[in-house]
Amino acid sequence: MLKQGETPMKSDEMNVTPAEKPEIVETNPAEIPEQKPVRTGLPRGVLPLFAAAAVVLAIVIVLGIHSRVAAETRLQQTTLQAAIPSVNVEHPQLGDRAQELVLPGNTQAFIDSPIYARTNGYLRRWYVDIGARVSKGQLLALIETPELDQALRQARADLGTAEANFNLSQITAARDENLVKTGSVSAQERDNSVNGNAANQATVRSNQANVARLEQLQSYEKVYAPFDGIITARETDIGALIDAGANAPRELFHITSITTLRVYVPVPEVYSLAARAGRTADLTLDEYPRETFHGTLVRNSNSIDLATRTLLVEVDVDNARGRLMPGAYVQVHFKLPEGTRSVVVPANALLFRREGLQVGVVRDGKAELVRVTPGHDYGDSMEILSGLQSTDDLILSPSDSLTSGTPVHISGSKMGEVGK
Repeated sequence: MLKQGETPMKSDEMNVTPAEKPEIVETNPAEIPEQKPVRTGLPRGVLPLFAAAAVVLAIVIVLGIHSRVAAETRLQQTTLQAAIPSVNVEHPQLGDRAQELVLPGNTQAFIDSPIYARTNGYLRRWYVDIGARVSKGQLLALIETPELDQALRQARADLGTAEANFNLSQITAARDENLVKTGSVSAQERDNSVNGNAANQATVRSNQANVARLEQLQSYEKVYAPFDGIITARETDIGALIDAGANAPRELFHITSITTLRVYVPVPEVYSLAARAGRTADLTLDEYPRETFHGTLVRNSNSIDLATRTLLVEVDVDNARGRLMPGAYVQVHFKLPEGTRSVVVPANALLFRREGLQVGVVRDGKAELVRVTPGHDYGDSMEILSGLQSTDDLILSPSDSLTSGTPVHISGSKMGEVGK
């Protein structure tokens, strides 16, 4: 049992014998050295270092995030700029001041006529062949018409009979006219003889007309040249059947007059005001590379063709020497007024689409497709009559998928200038 105020003893102390108990030494409190208090917090000056380090770390983090955001922004802008197609542009060239319009044309004979037969029969003989120069009234062929000749002989015989009857009735009518005065014949008999004479006279005239008709048909046995010209085709031969029927007449010869040639030229609508009668035009041909033939614009159709938007004009060319041939392909050169201007663009700038001929131009940083009117084709370039100005930025080699409103970048310009 422990008394009040005693401390319980540990098990080790309880087992210690009195001899093993340590000796207790009493110490003077004045002799014990004084101990300093021990601090348990951080050393002085460490906290500011931690604060500075935290600020630096925060700055590094902010700068890193900002640089990544800026890099992503630049990458996005670069990607967007790279998606904008880059194009090469060029300004159209102005046409020459003394502008010349060159258009294709075909020469035609001033008179071009087929020759048909006007009577039936067989070709007995022909006298001219292709390339022959003939004069007006010259015999070209002879047709044999046995049936027509027989019909003409019969018509002449009928005419003789009608004339004999008319002469007899005329004598009878004159006799009855005298006898009616003496009362030898009645007035009725006189009237019958007079009217019979008039009928016979009409029969004579009818037979005369029939004979004249057959004689006219017989005259067509001989085929003559209707005008001075050149035989360009012979479509018959000796013994060929000649049918003058209206259903399918057969052409015997083809004759043309080429002392003057007509050249028909379709002039674009934009030049229609310059295509006036009296203007001169020059012709060049491949077979005469160093020679120019002179013609005159004599007339035009006064109507714009709805399909081609052109005005048909006629140029007459003197060909007395016969050097030009009908059907030849020629280049017709027209001198245009200085007020009529055009531009020339490279062939690789043209777009051929169902909307018509187009070109691409750059306006306000975007592509725009413009429909143009073509003029003369020079092969590697083409004349543009309308729709394009010399100050336009013309896109060279445009993509087939190019559409109006597409942002484009002009090669050589700064990326930041696109879209301004």
